[in-house]
Amino acid sequence: MDSLMTAAARALAAGDPIGALNRVALREDAPALALRGIAMAQLGDLPRAKVLLRRAARAFGPREAVDRARCVVAEAEIALVSRDLAWPETALARARAILDDHGDRPNGAHARSLEARRLLLIGRLDETEAALASLDPTSLPPALQATHALVLAGLAMRRLRTGAARSALQDAGRAARRAGIPALVAEVDTARLAFEAPAARLIARTGERPLLIDEVEALLASEALVVDACRNVVRARGKVVSLATRPVLFALARALGEAWPGDVARDRLLARAFRAKHADDSHRARLRVEIGRLRREIAPLADIEATPHGFALAPLAAGKTVVLAPLIDDEHATVLALLADGEAWSSSALALALSVSPRTVLRSLDRLAREGKVQWFGRGRARRWLAPPTPGFPTSLLLPGPLPGG
Repeated sequence: MDSLMTAAARALAAGDPIGALNRVALREDAPALALRGIAMAQLGDLPRAKVLLRRAARAFGPREAVDRARCVVAEAEIALVSRDLAWPETALARARAILDDHGDRPNGAHARSLEARRLLLIGRLDETEAALASLDPTSLPPALQATHALVLAGLAMRRLRTGAARSALQDAGRAARRAGIPALVAEVDTARLAFEAPAARLIARTGERPLLIDEVEALLASEALVVDACRNVVRARGKVVSLATRPVLFALARALGEAWPGDVARDRLLARAFRAKHADDSHRARLRVEIGRLRREIAPLADIEATPHGFALAPLAAGKTVVLAPLIDDEHATVLALLADGEAWSSSALALALSVSPRTVLRSLDRLAREGKVQWFGRGRARRWLAPPTPGFPTSLLLPGPLPGG
């Protein structure tokens, strides 16, 4: 590599894409195309960066497999940032294997980090942990140490291990400062702000208040019976009953939880669960059936007692009953939670991350767009969706995943 290429590579490693472009902007050889692509990615021009990297990969000769693999890794990072989660992960795995076989440890570790970040985004937490376990961060450069720590922090947050998350964020901050890359320092600061912001609401008969994520962890580890509207489960003392596929039952459970230790009138339960404005005998009969089903589902945790006016929740062993709810109640809260990261998502990536059909996601996005809660740009498959960074949007920290004791 000549002196200009060396200087450009050092500028990129230090987070100075303009300095790198000043050295190689007019060159058309394969290494220069690759460096220009990475520089354009750092500047935010992702479509142009993708084109340059593909040109570079084609320009490298048959004996330059490592260089082509590096281009694939760079393109995978662009796909991750642009939330193209359907980008072929097998291509990244092949590139990582080539880098490992040729002793390029930093780029091989970077490829593993990208795999872990993608797995974390789509909620495959066990696989994320396995990918991280294969990395030894102490042997990595500071920038990759920071990235590794950020993924660890994200995994710990999703699993509500707040002590581990706080420690990982501190490690990420120290590594980012050692790397001296302003964009990386800003990314760590953004993650820290998300960690320190309210993550959910606690609702009880006496009122409601916001909870930080460490308070959510403490609540779920307490003796309380928790009706968790973030994940649509009822839990107490390490036992979890999922009602995620039973929306009517969960609506009844939430209404009963919000009223505890009081009861809820039958007409109010009908309005909450069935949206019945004028109840008749058929509605009341259905309510009795659904209450019986809910009683059977949550029998390990609580009973439901009939009262003169309605029904009341009776925990078996818990000291109190509370409802854990998202910061904003919205039937499309999970979509908003992902969009609140500030990145532009495709509908297919949202469907993959939420494990639902693309049609379901599109219905949610169309509804949110009509309400002015999301914005879009582009057309067809190039359309991307994003949400303005408004305080109070749902947090992705409580998206579905294994909870303590679950």
